[in-house]
Amino acid sequence: MRRQELKASCDVLKVSDLEMLDYADSGMMGWPSNDAPGSFWQTPVEEGAARLAELMRHYRPDVVVTYDENGFYGHLDHIQAHRITMAALEMTALTPKVYWTTMPRSGMQRFGEIMREFHPDMPEPDPAEAAALAEIGLPDNEITTWVDTTAFSGQKFDALAAHASQGENIFFLKMGKERFGELMGMETFVRVQDATGASIPENDLFAGLR
Repeated sequence: MRRQELKASCDVLKVSDLEMLDYADSGMMGWPSNDAPGSFWQTPVEEGAARLAELMRHYRPDVVVTYDENGFYGHLDHIQAHRITMAALEMTALTPKVYWTTMPRSGMQRFGEIMREFHPDMPEPDPAEAAALAEIGLPDNEITTWVDTTAFSGQKFDALAAHASQGENIFFLKMGKERFGELMGMETFVRVQDATGASIPENDLFAGLR
């Protein structure tokens, strides 16, 4: 089902080339699926990186986007995607612009406010959980790249709707397109590799390449 949903989501986003490596979802930290044979988390980094490096040599990307070291919020597959992507870049010796996805802490605060708007009975997090949540994302002044995608927020919403079986998407879908666009209209990144000399902060992942 998720394979079909991914294809449908890519159709909505007009992705021209989709490569499926068919690793199984590892789930969140501590889930039994972490240790399942064939899960992405159990894949040796060198093996996954070699497969990705082959694709990079084929497509020769100008820009590569992946998660940060913590997978943004600690999802094992996101952490593994970061490790494998960075290892693949070392294998290829390619020099594209490289970005890690992140969220400004001001945006995380706004996200929390909207969650409470839709779930007023949501309990307050305990101190340890609140401290962990406060560490997600980066201070606004450490973000290098702010890309306004408001014009495409409806398309992004429809792409998420194609992945409705993933529970974390239900919250966003309940917002409706207008509120979703308000919250998710700005995409933010940290630039970690660049050979163009483009100044930062920037508002275009392809700055210096166009």
